[in-house]
Amino acid sequence: MLNRVILIGRLTKDPELRYTPSGVATCSFTLAVDRPFTSQGGEREADFLPIVTWRQLAETCANYLKKGRLTAVEGRVQVRNYENNEGKRVYVTEIVADNVRFLESSKNDSGSRQQPSTRNNNDPFSDDGKPIDIADEDLPF
Repeated sequence: MLNRVILIGRLTKDPELRYTPSGVATCSFTLAVDRPFTSQGGEREADFLPIVTWRQLAETCANYLKKGRLTAVEGRVQVRNYENNEGKRVYVTEIVADNVRFLESSKNDSGSRQQPSTRNNNDPFSDDGKPIDIADEDLPF
């Protein structure tokens, strides 16, 4: 059996960090993930998926993720249920992430870490926000 999910999308709002009564950090956010097709009207649609992280990963996500940021999430699908105040059973489907990758630079975010002022401009992996041009003959495979 396998329960594994990999998603890439953008945060719909800033993450929410909370702590359990025993002091364990948990962070939740919603990821908007584009569907691979367009609607009949030619519009692009997206799914809005609730993501939950725990412990150190939760604190890292709360500190560095912001609304609109492109993010990759790896984890598992979890369905939980509870009884609400009206006595009705409520089912919640969410992604419990165990790996989160920040796919965009945070250099434009206010209050973020400053980028080093001295960079090697010949470095193709420097964080200048432009696509990297790599020829097929440069690839090792």
